[in-house]
Parts: sequence; structure tokens; C-alpha cells
Amino acid sequence: MTAAEPERVPFEEWDRPQEGWLLSGRCRDGDDRTLLLEVATRTLFPTMLVFSLYLLLVGHYSPGGGFSGGLVAGLAFVLRYTAGGDVGLGAVVTVRPPVLIGSGLTISVLTALVPLALGAPVLSSAKLEVVLPLVGSVSTQTSLLLDVGVYVLIVGVVLDLLRSLGSGIARDMRDAGERF
Repeated sequence: MTAAEPERVPFEEWDRPQEGWLLSGRCRDGDDRTLLLEVATRTLFPTMLVFSLYLLLVGHYSPGGGFSGGLVAGLAFVLRYTAGGDVGLGAVVTVRPPVLIGSGLTISVLTALVPLALGAPVLSSAKLEVVLPLVGSVSTQTSLLLDVGVYVLIVGVVLDLLRSLGSGIARDMRDAGERF
């Protein structure tokens, strides 16, 4: 082989990722991978998360909010799990799902009960306005905190379902002697 000829790669190795941006740490077995699904997931995952945040923030003035934003974020994690299994999901989420569930529930309950401590009815909302130096005046409702709690709670529940159901599926496949 001369210097001008490219290095020949065996047929079994030609589609293995060579760049670190595609890998999520540990790589699944090459026979179990779908390269097109992995690349599409790496492209769609951040877009879906940004769209879920958009739904979270816009939900006070039009349909949307914490629940629908949390479901879209949960679907992004389901797509990530479908493409990479528990390996792909573990590279994205470092917080345990029960912590997310507890945090979301705590934020929601505290947001609902704080107006009661201030003499207002439960779940009452107030308008907050903040002046930012470069942006100008930004206004929001205190109910946004309730939606943030619901968002975190829904994402935690979806991740917990993926963790528990996915580990059972992987265990059953290993017990049956199939490749996963």
C-alpha cells in the first residue's frame, strides 16, 4: 500500500463511529445498533428539549405549560433510550429519577402553599416584573413556578419508567440468551 492509497477498513468495521461526538461513552454492540436512528436522535434530542422549554414558558398565555412541556421532554428521553438503550440514557441524565420526582413535587406543593402563608387563597397567582439591563422589562406569572415543578415531576416519572421497565426488558433478554 502506498502513501496515496486510503487505509482499507474491513466490511464489519466500516460503519462504526470514529468521532467522539457520536458516542455516548460506552458503545453498544455493533450488531444491535441502528446508525441512522442514532444520528437522528443526536440531532432531534436537543431540538425536542428546546421545544419542551418553549411549551413550558409559553403555557401561561396560550395552551401549553409544565405538563405538555414535560411530556415532550419525556418523549425526547424515550427516543434517546430507543436509540441507545440504558447506555445512551445514562450519558444524558446524571440525576436519579426519584430525586427529580421529589424535587418537582416539592416545587409544586410549595408554590401552591406559599400564597396561603401570605394570606391569599391556595394556588393564587401574581404578576412579577423584572427589568433586565440589556433586555428591558420582562414580566411573568408566579404560576410559572408551579409549571416548572410539574415539568420536573413529569420528566422524573418518564425517566423512572424507562429505568424500571428498560432494566426488566434487558434482564429478560439476557436470561433468554438474546443479544441486547
